[in-house]
Parts: sequence; structure tokens; C-alpha cells
Amino acid sequence: MISLPIRDMSGAECGSYEFDPATLAEAINRQLLHDVVVMYNANRRVGEVQTKSRGMVAGSTRKLFRQKGTGRARAGAIRTPLRKGGGHTFGKKPRDYYYRLPKKAVRKATRMALLSKFQDSQAVILKAWDCAAPKTRVISGLLTNLGLSGQSVLLATEGQNVNVWKSARNIQGVAVMPGVDLNAYSLLRHKNLVITVAEMDRITGRA
Repeated sequence: MISLPIRDMSGAECGSYEFDPATLAEAINRQLLHDVVVMYNANRRVGEVQTKSRGMVAGSTRKLFRQKGTGRARAGAIRTPLRKGGGHTFGKKPRDYYYRLPKKAVRKATRMALLSKFQDSQAVILKAWDCAAPKTRVISGLLTNLGLSGQSVLLATEGQNVNVWKSARNIQGVAVMPGVDLNAYSLLRHKNLVITVAEMDRITGRA
């Protein structure tokens, strides 16, 4: 069993939370985590780079001068890649890097990444988000109380919490994401995780 203290917005302990790690994952497969992170990085690539080949460069296709008798090296068209202003030999073309691993593998990797946060003592369980209005000092104070100020932190909310998002968007290194949208890439990209009791109950199946 994994047991962690439940914190409130002031950072004080207000209970404890226990769960069986097997409800998240039986074990952590580093290769699967690596493959899923590579997939997310590949899908973020735009792939719109393009250079002109010799067929796209403006210029005549006429041979510059006759083959023999001039005393110079033979030359073809002015658009050849060997000349300045010519096209590229193997010009880059737009490419789609998108691909997907099986859904079950991606979901399994997400739960593994979440479990790794608890095993590495990089997760904080919050009682609830007490943020009635968008105020940066509320989230900044919370991070200070939790000892996470100046660190990379992912805040997991219950649904779309606009107040938390607006309060944290100006803090460097802090990201806000609904718990249902958590994925292996976002969990591993940020060093620390702050998640509520209600969201943990939903993930572990207690809700």
C-alpha cells in the first residue's frame, strides 16, 4: 500500500490517503514509457519544412554552352544543384510524422507514469482546489507552502477549472491540466504532480 498525507491549500496535513499501487499498474515498463513519449514528441512535429528542387527553381533548362571546344568544364542547365542559386539535390518536402500506438498501451503508460510519481515521492495529494477567483498569488502561495516553488509542477484539476488555470498560467514551469486529460508525456515532462483526492478516487476506481 502507498500512503501519503493529504494537504490543504495552506500546506498543512488534514488526513492521509492510501491506495494499492496495483490499481494503477502491476509494474513500470521503462521501454513502454519511452515508446509513448517518443510517439507524443513525433506527433508534436509540424513537418512543414520545404526546400526547392531543381525543378522548382526559376531558370532555363538550356545547356549553358556547348559540350566541347570551349576549354571549360562541361556544364548543363543553370538550375543544377552544383551551381549557386540552383535547386537542392534532395529537397526536403512536407512530411506527416503522426502515428499512434495501441490505445491500451497508451493508457497503460499513463497509469505507469502516474505510479512512478508516487514511487519517486514527486506527487502531492490536495484536499481540494480552493480558488474562488483567478489570483496568481493563491497558486503561488500553494506552491510555496508545498515546497514546490521554482520547480516544474503539473496541477491536475477536476474538469476544466478556469480559476486555477488563469491563476497559474503566469507562473513559469507550472502547467494545469484536467485529470481526464493526463498522459504519460505530460506526467513525465513535469517533475512534480499536484492532484486532488477526488481525482485520485476517480483514477483508482473509488468514485
